[in-house]
Amino acid sequence: MADALRVHRYPLRDGIRPTPEFAKKKLAQFSVNVGIKCGHGCTYCSSGALLRCHVGFKHAGESPFKHGYCIVDPDIPEKVARDAARRRNRGMIQLCTTVDAWCPGAQQYVVGRRCLQAILEQPGWTVRILTKNAAVVRDFDLIQEHRDRVVVGLSLTGTAACESALSVVEPLASPISERMDAMRRAHELGLRVYGMLCPLLPGIADSPEQIEELVSFVKDCGAEEVFAEAVNSRGPGLRDTAESLRQAGFLEQAEAVSRIRKRPQWSAYTTGLIRSLQASLRRHGLIDQFRFLLYPSALLASDADSIRSDDAGVIWL
Repeated sequence: MADALRVHRYPLRDGIRPTPEFAKKKLAQFSVNVGIKCGHGCTYCSSGALLRCHVGFKHAGESPFKHGYCIVDPDIPEKVARDAARRRNRGMIQLCTTVDAWCPGAQQYVVGRRCLQAILEQPGWTVRILTKNAAVVRDFDLIQEHRDRVVVGLSLTGTAACESALSVVEPLASPISERMDAMRRAHELGLRVYGMLCPLLPGIADSPEQIEELVSFVKDCGAEEVFAEAVNSRGPGLRDTAESLRQAGFLEQAEAVSRIRKRPQWSAYTTGLIRSLQASLRRHGLIDQFRFLLYPSALLASDADSIRSDDAGVIWL
C-alpha cells in the first residue's frame, strides 16, 4: 500500500521532545515523531489543523488537510539516539503522538523499529507505542527483550463488525481484526498492553453494545490502562469523514458524523460516550484504569455539569 502514497522526505530537528500536553493526558512525558504527515489517511485526523503552519508541507508541495501522501524523516532514528543519550531527565516516551511510526511510508524506512531500538539502548527510558498498524508485530522480538520498559497499544476505533465503514475513513490503516490479532499476540507473548479506544465515531462504534465488546476485548488482553476519546471536531475532519462515508454508501453513518459538527450534538455524543464507557468499565472492574481524554471547551454547560457529577476516569484538559 505504501506504493499508493506519495512519500516525501523532510528532516526534523528533534528526535525526542518534551510533551506537556501528553503528560496532562497521563500518556507520556516525551514524544518521538517520525515525520509531519501520517500515511494512514484517516479522514477524521486533526493533525493537519495542528501542524498546518509547518514549513514541511510547503517543502513537499502538499496541503496539510489532504491525503494520499506522507512526510517522514528517514534519519529520525539517529536523532532519537542522540537525544536519548544526551537527555539527563528521562521517563516515558510516546512513539508516536502525531505521525504513526508503523504507517505506510514510515515502514519503508523501518523507522519504528529503529527509533525503538535507539531509545531502549539507553537506560532510564520507557516507551508507550501507539499505532494503527499490525506491522508492529514484526518488532515484538525487540519488545520482548525489554518487556518491562515497553507498553503496546493498537488504536481500536471500532469492533471487527465495523471494518467496512472504518476502511473508508482509515483507508491505509490495518483492519480492526488485524489490530486485534496483534494485541492478542502481544498478550500471549507476555508483553505489556494498554487499550486505546479512539476515536469511537458516532453511528459506527459508539453504541453501548459495541463499547462493551471493546472493553471486554482489552480486558482479555490484560490492558493496564484503557484510554478513550471523542472524535476531535477541529479542522475539516468531520466534514471529510461524513463525505467519504456518504460516497461509499454508508448513509446512516455519514449522517451521524455530520450531525455532530454542531456543538449541541457533539456535546451530547461525548457525554453519552463517557457514560457508556464508565458503565462498561465498572462492570469489568476496570474503572480505576479508565482515562477519558476530554477537551471541555466544546461541551454545553449543562453537559459539562452532568459529567462533573460523575467524572470517574475523566481527564479534564
